Amino acid sequence: MTSLDEYRLLGRSGLRVSPLSLGAMTFGDAWGWGADKDTAREIFESYLDAGGNMVDTANIYTDGQSEQFLGEFLGARRESMVIATKYSGTRNPTDPNAGGTNRKSLVASVEASLRNLRTDYIDLLYVHAWDGLTSGEEIIAALGDLVRTGKVLYLGISDAPAWQVARMQTIAEFRGWAPLVALQVEYSLIERTTERDLIPMAAELGLGVVPWAPLGGGVLTGKYSAADLDAPDADRPGGSRRDHALVNRTLTERGLSIADVVVGVAQELGVRPSHVALAWTLQNPAVVSPLVGARTPEQLHEDLAALDLELGPEHVERLDAVSAIDLGFPHEFLTRPMVRGVVHGQTITRPRPVVRW
Repeated sequence: MTSLDEYRLLGRSGLRVSPLSLGAMTFGDAWGWGADKDTAREIFESYLDAGGNMVDTANIYTDGQSEQFLGEFLGARRESMVIATKYSGTRNPTDPNAGGTNRKSLVASVEASLRNLRTDYIDLLYVHAWDGLTSGEEIIAALGDLVRTGKVLYLGISDAPAWQVARMQTIAEFRGWAPLVALQVEYSLIERTTERDLIPMAAELGLGVVPWAPLGGGVLTGKYSAADLDAPDADRPGGSRRDHALVNRTLTERGLSIADVVVGVAQELGVRPSHVALAWTLQNPAVVSPLVGARTPEQLHEDLAALDLELGPEHVERLDAVSAIDLGFPHEFLTRPMVRGVVHGQTITRPRPVVRW
């Protein structure tokens, strides 16, 4: 399909990013399952050697180790890298303003990230998760202020309702503020509900989609079975990757059924299941750069090989069928023959072509 150094534009911005981004949530072992510093450095170097240029982290990943390691690894290569980080995760569980999406949390978090990353600017800053308390006006205004200072270059948002994102984007457009250029959401063969509103919204409003967990928390690699369906002890940052897959509801009977089809397609094509899962995600024209996380350099190289795979129509059809979701109202309603007849009569109109920004 492509290689890591055949770059894509991120949303309507002019920022060029690789077709697979390196997720650095595995950098650090504070949560009990990540890579130690030496291994993380090797993963980072391998990604750069393959032509990759975008690395994604967050202020809270592995209790700050992820940003700290990344800052140490960058060195003189800082200018050639696109570094994405996030705010809203709390830095102090006893301080009500140490987390959330408010302006105070934002400013303090960015300053801490700049220190951790050993840099004076962040290429791409995401709102990590919607807190349900801060108004969209406050968030987009505060983010725009940081862009004007030069401490942040581009803005993104993750894990938020589509209508809130659309409202913030509209406010930014009409007031001449820096727009959102990236949307990070969970998207895989197991989690396709983002196709209802979030991904179409992103395509319409000029946000490049950066999927997280494109391998369904590892379920789509085929490494889990029905014996792994026992409930985890707790919903917490620590614990095993299996626990995370259970808590995030990718490791379910449905998830395993989808993984079975992925494994079958992979066997037919003579590739690994992870290649099939990633290639399926990349065939969505709204998707710019899925995140791939690895705990070893070998896992990273395995994921990067997905760029060489192009799925045929018959394989896409099988994968789509086993993972299909109910789009809900009004989407399902508007596709009914009776409704379409009422709206269009007997006429047929060719839709606009899908445009990738």
